[in-house]
Amino acid sequence: MVLKKAKRLWDRVKNGANQLSIEEAPQSELNIIPRDNHPVSRKDISSPALKVLYRLNNADYQAYLVGGGVRDLLLGLSPKDFDIATDAHPEEVHRLFKNSRLIGRRFKLVHVLFGREVIEVATFRGHHEAPKLSANQSTSSEDGMLLRDNVYGTMEEDALRRDFTINALYYCVKDFTIYDYANGLEDIEKRQLRLIGDPATRYREDPVRMLRAVRFAVKLDFTIAPETEEPIFELASLLNNIPAARLFDEVLKLMLSGKALTTFQMLRHYNLFGQLFPGSEKSLKQGPERYLKLVEQALINTDLRIKQKKPVTPAFLYASLLWPALEDQWSKNKESGTPPFPALQQASQKVITMQCKSTSIPKRFSLNMKEIWEMQIRLPKRSGNKAAQLIAQPRFRAAYDFLLLREQSGENLGGLGQWWTDYQASDENIQRKMSSSAKENGPRPRRRKKRYSGSAPNSSTH
Repeated sequence: MVLKKAKRLWDRVKNGANQLSIEEAPQSELNIIPRDNHPVSRKDISSPALKVLYRLNNADYQAYLVGGGVRDLLLGLSPKDFDIATDAHPEEVHRLFKNSRLIGRRFKLVHVLFGREVIEVATFRGHHEAPKLSANQSTSSEDGMLLRDNVYGTMEEDALRRDFTINALYYCVKDFTIYDYANGLEDIEKRQLRLIGDPATRYREDPVRMLRAVRFAVKLDFTIAPETEEPIFELASLLNNIPAARLFDEVLKLMLSGKALTTFQMLRHYNLFGQLFPGSEKSLKQGPERYLKLVEQALINTDLRIKQKKPVTPAFLYASLLWPALEDQWSKNKESGTPPFPALQQASQKVITMQCKSTSIPKRFSLNMKEIWEMQIRLPKRSGNKAAQLIAQPRFRAAYDFLLLREQSGENLGGLGQWWTDYQASDENIQRKMSSSAKENGPRPRRRKKRYSGSAPNSSTH
């Protein structure tokens, strides 16, 4: 009966059905879906992942492809990563693979390295409230966040410890079946994201799950189940307890997914963006409309570049996301009497320092961000040899793109973006003419009048 239900479910998934009847809904019991009733094939699984699965099985360990790899294959997508769950302990996996390394303290894992491809192998997790064995450790904070969680268990316990039902699916390479412990197949059909267990408790265990909910919902075009999304509004501030370095990585996953604009809008809807970028969120709420337009246009451009398989640097992304906060602080510094360039440098340092309390920014990116921002003052100065010197700077292209962003957002820069566009498209002769006729933006310094001793010279008309 369970197999017939699974077959009907898969047929409905293929046909794009949106709803299940009550009679068709799978029960809260293990569903085992045979090969004939699902589309997952070994040919769609990377060779390194298959090698890890076979070696673990041949060493008499259980081993399954799990999580996003199974989910994406069921949805007809190409997984970016293949993760494996096993009953072998990390040290046993490490001994079995010479090309592996043990990582993590909070979650101890094994990475098996095949050139640039990394296969992540995790031991089945048990309930962290269970009695601890000598190798098992589980520690929680006062807020309920798991600080260390190396409690091992069975495959069923591991499934129920996973975050979302659609990630609690296991593919067996021995008989090509799929094990569904949490009605994940039903939620895939409904295109619904649902947490396993009590949502508030699960978010407190790991607040990053709120960001993962947004990321998966956007990536898969799923809705978030009402009981799963409701606690996010109240618990968003728990992200303050997450290490800034981890949140930097999460921001990159969110914004470099190819759907950055939709992700940004959803993060703001759930009050999560303000936890990641508090200064920018404040400026977006209080500042001019062009702030929001600049950020949104930057994210549209990011999505387009990813679609075109062009590189995207975190420095440009962060320079755009933090520009509203930077411009506000820059204006305050200038109003207090600080000259423009020092005012900008001071604002840059303050904004980056404050941001690093929420999400860390590696120095190699923060330095590039500062250069992009500082060149916004230098780009208006084009006379003489200045334009030729600027265009030779390593960060010119990024600064030029950022200048165009500012104009696209509605900031009036007197056609500066078009001037630089024309300059780059011209030959050297035209460039020299453009530079000689270019007018510097801003007031020019006043020349001192020469003082004469004695009487003033006679003036005459020629």
